[in-house]
This record gives sequence, structure tokens and C-alpha cells, in this order.
Amino acid sequence: MQNQKNDTGSKTKAPYSTTTRGIRIDVEPKLNKVESNSQNSLYVYNYTISITNEGKDTVQLISRHWIITDGFNKTENVQGLGVIGQQPVLQPGEHFQYTSFCPLPTPTGKMRGTFQMKGSDNQTFDATIGEFRLADTTLVN
Repeated sequence: MQNQKNDTGSKTKAPYSTTTRGIRIDVEPKLNKVESNSQNSLYVYNYTISITNEGKDTVQLISRHWIITDGFNKTENVQGLGVIGQQPVLQPGEHFQYTSFCPLPTPTGKMRGTFQMKGSDNQTFDATIGEFRLADTTLVN
């Protein structure tokens, strides 16, 4: 897992992008072919998340909620504090990026969710992570 925080913002548009109250969340999923093993029905997807504060208020990421659906349409909810052990604070114009992973028993699936954010006024809101597809893009049109 890697993380990065800087004040330049993300310049390129990811394949999946959602903005809620000035918080842009970009997602780039990719099959990890080294960790995956189709004979054992294990498909590991890495995903890189970039969170950019395009608003005027300082915010902190408090928690996450993922809804993960595999190719059999089985759904799992994953919730927890922060991301990769951190609860980053983002000033206006800053962004935070990290990479994590999701194992699936099927070669395709999808994820969506929310990050609970807290503004400088201590009010919380959910920043939407739009649904993104987990599929080997070298095999799928």
C-alpha cells in the first residue's frame, strides 16, 4: 500500500470519478495478476483512490464504507476507521492518494461506497465513491 498527500491536486481524470460537496474521489482499479490464481478462484484487484478537496473548507476523512459485489452477486459490506490506518486532513486544493486491494472469488465484480468526512465546523457528511467495475481490462471489451 502506498499513500501520498500534496497540494497540487490530481491533473488527470481517472476512469471512475465522483464529486460530493467539493470532494472529488477518483478510482483506478486493476487486476493484480501476480497475486491472483484462477485455479483457486482468487482474483485480487488493486485500486488506487485519489481524494481531492476542491471545496473551500478543510475536511478530514473519518471512516469508510465499501459495498463489494462479486460475479455471483454476493455482496459484502466493509466498514472501518480511516483508510490504510490514516485519517487524512485535506486543506482546500490538497489531495490524498492510496492504493489498496480487494480479493474476489470471481473474475469480475464491482465496488462502491462512501467516505465519512468531517468539515472544520465538525459537521459530517458522506462523500460518495461511485460504483466501479472490477474486471481484467485486457480480456474484457
